[in-house]
Amino acid sequence: MMGVWLTGHGGFEKLEVRSDIPLPVPAAGEVLIKVAAAGINNTDINTRIGWYSKGVSDGTAAGGAAGFQTSNDVDASWSGTPLAFPRIQGADCCGRIVAVGEGVSPDRVGERVLVRNMLRSYVDYRPWECWTFGSECDGAFAQYAKAPARETYRVECAWSDVELASIPCAYSTAEGMLHRARVEEGEHVLITGASGGVGSAAIQLAKRRGARVTAIAGKAKAPRLLDLGADAVIPRGEPLTDHLDRESVDVVIDVVAGPGFGELLDVLKRGGRYAVAGAIAGPLVELDVRTLYLKDLTFHGCTFQDDEVFENLISYIERGEIRPNVSNTYPLERIVDAQEEFLSKGTGGKLVLVVPQ
Repeated sequence: MMGVWLTGHGGFEKLEVRSDIPLPVPAAGEVLIKVAAAGINNTDINTRIGWYSKGVSDGTAAGGAAGFQTSNDVDASWSGTPLAFPRIQGADCCGRIVAVGEGVSPDRVGERVLVRNMLRSYVDYRPWECWTFGSECDGAFAQYAKAPARETYRVECAWSDVELASIPCAYSTAEGMLHRARVEEGEHVLITGASGGVGSAAIQLAKRRGARVTAIAGKAKAPRLLDLGADAVIPRGEPLTDHLDRESVDVVIDVVAGPGFGELLDVLKRGGRYAVAGAIAGPLVELDVRTLYLKDLTFHGCTFQDDEVFENLISYIERGEIRPNVSNTYPLERIVDAQEEFLSKGTGGKLVLVVPQ
């Protein structure tokens, strides 16, 4: 089959488009999916460049094209364990089931599906453990992929394959953060990186919960974020306290970190909650611990997702409670062009790869 092999940690040269990749064979409890579309996510790039290694202290963009010389393969995956190469990446998978392994009903053949991107089947559903589809196992950057049947969800809706492929990683990350921080109706939520896939998903999902949303993004992207439901948009780089009172925010949803981290804590109320699932501006921040304990703040690091998070997303789609936010598409073989656009941060919303049929 045709697909993209990641041959090691590094620059774009580590992405190898091939037409001789062996077709995956579903084992017991698995399904084989003919992939239609696959979204681009920050985790794909972070994995390729080895950004998760403790040897890296810069933001993703600093090594997005060429990788990091300081990355160590031993801890360069998000799970902290070495990856096996070659690996087919791609956390977002939309397609149709074309075959099933032992123990899976053949009636599932033909279903249009999304694969849960944080897989628990392969770790026997142990607490706080999971694999990422396209990291610890092969993912969706190929014509076919296999996945656990019980974590492959039929979706009944009028969305296109491209639109569905924009959902799994970004929206589950956003929903997982809101779920972990227990965002409730009437609360004020501040969202960083709001024009990206996770941030724009968080806007919709927070509004769905009845929250008031302030987004942080480039000034030119404000109209789109207001259209998605944000109540206000703060231009990226401007002091937060020029726009918000101190101690006026209940929850911060952060995927940026970096130099602006301290300001986020300044605007949190006493007893406020901070949830983080990314650090695109840099993973090392300065924390005055007195702010943490004197304001009784709660910090949530968000990777693992409770089972209900992805199941809820499927229901939101089918009930029309959220909508896709796709900015551009590329054929799978132009994955490097897609990642270059992703790294430019010039467009808001999701970039999706269309897989040849």
